[in-house]
Amino acid sequence: MLQFISHYNSRFSYLDGIALALEGGCRWIQLRMKEASDEEFLACAKEAGPLCRRYGARFIIDDRVRLLEACGADGVHLGRNDMPVDEARRLLGPDAIIGGTANTLDDIVRLAAQDADYIGCGPFRFTTTKAKLSPVLGLEGYMDICSEMRRLGIRLPIVAIGGIEYGDIDNIMRCGVDGIALSGSILRAEDPAAETRRFLDALKKYDI
Repeated sequence: MLQFISHYNSRFSYLDGIALALEGGCRWIQLRMKEASDEEFLACAKEAGPLCRRYGARFIIDDRVRLLEACGADGVHLGRNDMPVDEARRLLGPDAIIGGTANTLDDIVRLAAQDADYIGCGPFRFTTTKAKLSPVLGLEGYMDICSEMRRLGIRLPIVAIGGIEYGDIDNIMRCGVDGIALSGSILRAEDPAAETRRFLDALKKYDI
């Protein structure tokens, strides 16, 4: 599983980044625009959603639960300070994809009890794409969390996130996670579409 979390830089807009990740083969896109107004967010979503459908990709929006239908999205991703997952589930129903952010095992236990579909777990290391960063997990953190999840019988997919680079893939995947989420490492590449393909090729051995 490879997720692309939208961002921007001096070369690429939010929509540019999404288009390039899709071109490179990514089939899970999260539109994340923390500082944008609802109007700005909707304007981008109304272009990103049809683009994702054209490529057969899942389209997830960050936080803004009440905009899901207007955005034409498949689901939402909820941070630790966003709407609780169980409240979002009541609003959106059983078919919406709802992911939650975790930094600790306690977070994961809570999200599993609230009926989350997957967990974005991190950060792996320091990253500049998120303003309020939780404590860095590193490889040891992922190994401990995945081990405890197995012990507790929690089988939610875990997606590692936060400052992940190409050279980290094998070590992270061996910890027991189910996928990775990327943002900056794709957009900083000379050719983001080619870089997306490179990550996907590296993940093939894990049947992701």
